[in-house]
Amino acid sequence: MTATAVKQQVLELGGAFMFSREVRDLGNTVGVPGFHGTYTRGRGGVLGDVDADVVSASFGFFEPEGIRAAWESVPLPAADAAVAYLAACHDFGRRKLAAFDDAERLAHLLRRVVDAASSAGLPLFAGWRAMPLPDDARAAVVQLSHVLRELRGGLHFIAVTANGLTPLQAILIAGSPMSDGPTHARMLGWSEPFEEVTEEMRTRWEAAEALTDELIAPCFEVLDAGERDELATLLTAAHRVVLVR
Repeated sequence: MTATAVKQQVLELGGAFMFSREVRDLGNTVGVPGFHGTYTRGRGGVLGDVDADVVSASFGFFEPEGIRAAWESVPLPAADAAVAYLAACHDFGRRKLAAFDDAERLAHLLRRVVDAASSAGLPLFAGWRAMPLPDDARAAVVQLSHVLRELRGGLHFIAVTANGLTPLQAILIAGSPMSDGPTHARMLGWSEPFEEVTEEMRTRWEAAEALTDELIAPCFEVLDAGERDELATLLTAAHRVVLVR
């Protein structure tokens, strides 16, 4: 199934720019160095100048007071922050995929998938899908991978909630590609002591993962079988170039 074949590539390629030197430079430019301020105001900027509680509700997995502090720390209107964050995303794509010759075809396939997906209940996905795409295909690949990541992330939060897990429980079970559960929870603003992860919680988590795959799978049906295989191949190649080089 395409949804499972590209899951890691979407998560990592779509989020890689968030830790890039381009985003770090943005934080320094606006006077808020570090990860959380530019990430929160930039990623959430597509929601508009809303209260931080709206951003927290949309992000789902972050500790709410940490989101409030980060959201209010960046002295830019929300729309301007989103545009600046997107520009950093584009610059990252141009730099990291400079030698990737299949960007135009990959961007075309990714755009068909994200354009065909329903945005119901997925405000961040809807907001990022509405942002303009660049003419440069390499920049567009990273932007569209991020949009697809927002789609999967929103559906995943729905699946986690449907399976009776709290955001913190989900984080403690899953961790991240770079850290274990407790370390990742602390990064997202949660404070110890953390509850012990039980086998029942792990079973619920596995069901949430399976439901996420099930929910996103129809989005790839806009492509025929050959195009889905091509998408998986090209996305894997782009992921390798960005994450390994």
